[in-house]
Amino acid sequence: MNTLLLQASSGSPAIMNIVTIGLVIVVFYFFMIRPQMKKQKEAKKFMENIKKGDKVVTIGGIHGKISEVNDSTFIIEVEGGNRLKISKAAVSMDNSVSLNTETK
Repeated sequence: MNTLLLQASSGSPAIMNIVTIGLVIVVFYFFMIRPQMKKQKEAKKFMENIKKGDKVVTIGGIHGKISEVNDSTFIIEVEGGNRLKISKAAVSMDNSVSLNTETK
């Protein structure tokens, strides 16, 4: 009888290991993968909706105002009236949004 009890309880730790691994994967998804996907989706949406007059910051730290938009590039006007041609993929953030959060 002791042998039957030992054999029945030996299968339980394997199931607990599988459940634990499953829980780790679920937690990893909700805390790491999902927020990153959401951030990428927002960045893509922002890049697609860039329009003339938006204030942006590039990944290189250049602040400017968009003066012309093309398919994959745009031209920004920086301080001093200089104009730079920048790839849309080089946009880091919307400068007007960051200015609004700093004043609050």
